[in-house]
Amino acid sequence: MPDGTGTWVAGVDGCKTGWIAVLRNLNDPADIRLRTFSTFSGIVDVDPHLTIIAVDMPIGLPDKIPPEGRGPEKAARKHLGERQSSVFTVPSRAAVYEDDYRQACETALKTSEPPKKVSKQCFHLFPKIREIDTLMTPELEARVHEVHPELAFWRLNGEAEMSLPKKVKSRANPAGLDLRRDLLVSKGLDRAFLDQKPPRGCGRDDVLDAAANSLIAERIYHGQAEPFPKEFRRDERGLRMAIWA
Repeated sequence: MPDGTGTWVAGVDGCKTGWIAVLRNLNDPADIRLRTFSTFSGIVDVDPHLTIIAVDMPIGLPDKIPPEGRGPEKAARKHLGERQSSVFTVPSRAAVYEDDYRQACETALKTSEPPKKVSKQCFHLFPKIREIDTLMTPELEARVHEVHPELAFWRLNGEAEMSLPKKVKSRANPAGLDLRRDLLVSKGLDRAFLDQKPPRGCGRDDVLDAAANSLIAERIYHGQAEPFPKEFRRDERGLRMAIWA
């Protein structure tokens, strides 16, 4: 395996076994690696050192959710058309730290205006959101950025939403996945790498999402990415609340 010299970035997505990451050496396009990690801290501390980490997970959690929401979700959805349902509404920090779904909904209702419950899909992400939230600091955000795969594909697709969904009725949609794979190939990623058998506990969509996120990580490194919303806010811990693309 090549050594870790060069400038490294990673695109990261959550998976059943933890996290899946596409690590890319910007000095050597052929040096691209698919790794799984049991913890997010393992990605932050990995060798080779990652200059930019673009992860599909909310970063920055307000104590109270205002009428316009946390901010990034609304800013991302307006670009995604039929794909906007992939962007979940994120509740307050207190709600995210609830282990019980009913209690999470009760806490979310008390800490949002107007009162809103929590979707089951978002609730299942809480352990990973907490994992990042526990680790994050304003200093670490120079390296770690929140992204979203569908906004990444929108950006890579000439700022147009993908015409086919990744999933239909909660099942993988091969045509939608092929569409995204072909777009990533057109941006310079190796087809054989993208078509490899996913690691245990990961799906083909996880590999493609992590790969798309890695291209946004490269954009961030080169100063080509922008935050959504442009005028982002910070939570009570000083953490930036923005999706980058």
